[in-house]
Amino acid sequence: MDFLKVIEKRRSANNFVEGVTLTEKDLLPIFEDVKLAPSAFNLQHTEYITILNPEVKEQIRQAANGQFKVHSASAVIIVTADRYAYRQTERINKGMVDLGMLSNFELQEIIEDNSNFYESRGEEFMKEDAIRNGSLSAMLFMLAAKNRGIDSCPMIGFDQDKVREILDIPSSHEIVLMITVGKEKEASRRLRGYRKPAGEFVTYIK
Repeated sequence: MDFLKVIEKRRSANNFVEGVTLTEKDLLPIFEDVKLAPSAFNLQHTEYITILNPEVKEQIRQAANGQFKVHSASAVIIVTADRYAYRQTERINKGMVDLGMLSNFELQEIIEDNSNFYESRGEEFMKEDAIRNGSLSAMLFMLAAKNRGIDSCPMIGFDQDKVREILDIPSSHEIVLMITVGKEKEASRRLRGYRKPAGEFVTYIK
C-alpha cells in the first residue's frame, strides 16, 4: 500500500469483527517488517507476546477492565521492552565479528561503551529508554499491520500487574502497551478526532 494511504487508513479500531482468526503465519510477515524498527544502539529492546489462545485472551480482557475489543480482537499483543538490553550487546554484534565487519577489540569497546552509557544513568533512565524504544517499535507494528490489511488499537487501560502475572513477564521488562488486532468492525467506527494543524505543534528555530 502507498505509504500515505497507510497513514490515512490506520485507525484505532474500537471494535473488531468476531470470529476472524489470525495465525502465526498471518502475523509473521508483520513482525519481519517490525524487526527493521530503530532502536538505541541497535539493542532491539522490544519483545512481543502474542496471545492467540481464547482463554488467555479472556484473562487479559478481565485485566483490561472487561473491554469488549479485547474479546472481539483476533489476537492481543503485549509489547514489552528489556530495561537491560545493553547486556545483549555482545550477542547482537557477534555476527558482525564473524563476518569481519567488527574486530573483537571493537566489539569489546562497544560493549563497554553501552554498559557505561546505561549504568551511569541509572534505573529510571533504563526504564524510560525501554519505553521509548518499545513505543517506536509498536508504532511501526501498527503501520505494518495496516499495510498488510490488519487493523489494530493501542491500549493503556489495563492492570499491568495482573497482565504481568498472567503472562509471567519478568521484572526486567517494562510493559509498554497492549495492541489488539483483527478486522475492524467499520460499522461501529467513530469519526476521526480533531487533528491540530502543523502550525500548532511545530516550532522552528531559525
